[in-house]
Amino acid sequence: MKAIVLLTVSNVFMTFAWYGHLKYKTSPLWTAIIVSWLIAFVEYCFQVPANRIGSAEYSTAQLKTIQEVITLVVFAVFSVLYLKEEFKWNYLVGFAFMIGAVFFVFKKW
Repeated sequence: MKAIVLLTVSNVFMTFAWYGHLKYKTSPLWTAIIVSWLIAFVEYCFQVPANRIGSAEYSTAQLKTIQEVITLVVFAVFSVLYLKEEFKWNYLVGFAFMIGAVFFVFKKW
């Protein structure tokens, strides 16, 4: 569970690093790049320990699947609350397919 919490915090920072500047499209590109790199450094301070801790409990494929699901959830919340974008029905369908992917990755065959 600790790895999942760290991955969630990591993804919040990375989402801001990658997409936060879209709210400030008039600022110079170099500023967006530098600020994004600074935020990404903080993200790595959570992501690297998350993967180290998580690798003791999950396979690499499972860990990556967890990270991708967290990324989609964090991005969905971010895009609605921060960027003020509409959450569309087809996004929900896409998330449903991700749940299917999680099933196949975590199923003991």
